[in-house]
Amino acid sequence: MVLKSITTNDILELQKIYVKAYSSVFSTYWIENGMEQYLTKEADYIGLKSDIESLDHLFYFIKDNTRNVGFIKLNHFTQDPPSENKDESELEKIYILPEYIGKGIGKEAMRELISLVKGLGKKQFFLSVVESNDDAIAFYKKLGFQFHSKTQINEPGFREELRGMDRMVLNLKE
Repeated sequence: MVLKSITTNDILELQKIYVKAYSSVFSTYWIENGMEQYLTKEADYIGLKSDIESLDHLFYFIKDNTRNVGFIKLNHFTQDPPSENKDESELEKIYILPEYIGKGIGKEAMRELISLVKGLGKKQFFLSVVESNDDAIAFYKKLGFQFHSKTQINEPGFREELRGMDRMVLNLKE
């Protein structure tokens, strides 16, 4: 497993992985056509191109041998609460294709990402996870992340009872 930087030449493959991986995990979190609207907005070619070209984000494919099996979006800032503290990074997205979940690829990808974030000189690494997603919370705790605060998803069509998020942090100071 390796992380490979995503460029604007990779957007079509990124879109395919994004839609398949996201839909396989989160389809029941939405009402009516909320997920389709969300993916239309989030996996939009122009939006992804803008994000990939931005200095604020890093995108990586998660590769298993020669196949791209997921992706990561890393922010050089935190979104919730907004901060431009240069000592912080945030994992905004990590999605793995359903046929590769449970094979240790996510753990390897996160360990490599943590190492990368440390190498960038960051002191804190944040992420947010749906508070009812016990498996993901346990996964992040095993990697050393700790509860930091509560936040909420504010996307139209997202189930009201699932909007609560746990904000987690990994302190990288050595």
